[in-house]
Amino acid sequence: MSVEWSFPTRVLFGAGALAELPDRVSTLGGNRALLVVDRGVVAAGLAERAEGVLRAGGVEVARFDGVSSNPVEDEVHAGVERYRAERCDIVVGLGGGAPLDVAKAIRLKATHERPLEDFDDARDGGRHVTTDLPPFVAIPTTAGTGSEVSRSTVISLRATGRKTVIFAPPLIPNLALCDPELTVGLPPRTTAATGMDALTHCVEAYIALGDHPLCDALALHGTKLVGEHLVRAVEHGGDLDARGGMMKAAILGAISFQKGLGACHALAHPLSNVAGLHHGLANAIMLPHVLDFCTEAAQRPLAEISAALGQPGLRAGDAVRLLLRRIGLPQRLSEAGVNESHIASMVPQALEDASHRTSPRPCTAADLEAMYRSAL
Repeated sequence: MSVEWSFPTRVLFGAGALAELPDRVSTLGGNRALLVVDRGVVAAGLAERAEGVLRAGGVEVARFDGVSSNPVEDEVHAGVERYRAERCDIVVGLGGGAPLDVAKAIRLKATHERPLEDFDDARDGGRHVTTDLPPFVAIPTTAGTGSEVSRSTVISLRATGRKTVIFAPPLIPNLALCDPELTVGLPPRTTAATGMDALTHCVEAYIALGDHPLCDALALHGTKLVGEHLVRAVEHGGDLDARGGMMKAAILGAISFQKGLGACHALAHPLSNVAGLHHGLANAIMLPHVLDFCTEAAQRPLAEISAALGQPGLRAGDAVRLLLRRIGLPQRLSEAGVNESHIASMVPQALEDASHRTSPRPCTAADLEAMYRSAL
């Protein structure tokens, strides 16, 4: 039985790389860009900065900033209307996971008439995604989701009532422009939460079921980068070496999870959808409990995860708890505003989420509920 491995994302990485954006847009055939951002990116002055770089390089630009921290379907449709009204021919996403995911979905709906729920990964919807897509440049301003190099987008849809994963190779950006300078102004808590998202991608990919040695190698190295750089990035935000290390970890995590994810993401998506938690924080709180759950099923890889985090001899869940204490993130859902009343509506969504299908230990509804309760 054969398997196919592919790592096609083109990445431009380095401090000051934003200056190359106009040339890269032109190379992709773009003349009028839709810049997709959220209000945080606007408030930080990064949207205006990117627009200035584009216009100075001869590229016209229209802004779409109607993106929330947990994107919903209506935002995608509004972005498509803006794309068409402004006669854009390329999409540029700038920000964390939310703007990049919305930008991908705008790109998809600009040329695909099917409703978004038809593309649901849980229903093998990726088969409906063709290569007939406008070009797309993804520019991360956080080091977490790795959406800049991934083939997936996550949007809360009306039809499913949950955060829905759309996963298809054509969704990979034409270019990921990764400039560590763009993450320097990120507040410590956001740096910590997004960094834990990167770690969760790496860890869940490494222990996921399946045979993908390329992803395994990247996931383990990404874990090591988080262990080396996350605390420093949180404590010393202007440290470009630490910022760059975390940006690399995010890239490696997102490439490696094409192998698969696990129960942590299945649990985290409803926490955002139902309780409004930041995705990285949801992953951070749930990850130790998921690793405890998987200990017997993944002893060897979890021991390697602990060693990569610089904590050989500790259980992987405890190594993550130690890291959470060092970066100042809460370890209980109750500390983040989640209570028992949320659980009943979250469990069915978590069970339906495709992420847990590659968990090294199969998950029942009772298992998922128990992990929520253990984290309360």
